[in-house]
Amino acid sequence: MFTPTRSQMLLVMAMTAVILLVVAQVWRSLADIELVYTVSWLAVGQGAALAAAISFVSWLLFRLWPAYRESALQYMQMVLTPLQPADFLWVGLLPGLSEELLFRGVALPALGLVLSSVLFGVLHIWDWKQWPYAAWTTTLGFVLGGATLLTGNLLVAVIAHVLVNLTSCAVWYSRLSRV
Repeated sequence: MFTPTRSQMLLVMAMTAVILLVVAQVWRSLADIELVYTVSWLAVGQGAALAAAISFVSWLLFRLWPAYRESALQYMQMVLTPLQPADFLWVGLLPGLSEELLFRGVALPALGLVLSSVLFGVLHIWDWKQWPYAAWTTTLGFVLGGATLLTGNLLVAVIAHVLVNLTSCAVWYSRLSRV
């Protein structure tokens, strides 16, 4: 498996975030979609609680479903191995903000929950043999989209996504330090 350098991975993350943000902004402008978010402690708490629930389910899947475990480990190895712990902040923020803006902020109101969730899962496919990870990210799309619809607040999904990514980084790093 190809493992990019630290500089390559940071560049790919930054470029992907910029592309997703540009697509979201152009789509918003053309379709006249308003972003619905409210900055509040309630949204922060809801996002944190959702992140904890998602991380717990991911941990259970990791423990109980060997195909998901292998797929997730390969994904994390590809993305996180070249990075340093200080870079994990970017792994949390860049995808958390750009993907949520595009998929829950713009695609969800324009395409609905099912299609926006499937597109989110497709974004995470890099190899069809890794379908369990893509299935998991599609499910995450449903959960994050559902939370956005239920709360009426995009910020809940953004906070959850950022925290889930940061948690994944911390777990990955702790696994590496024990080896």
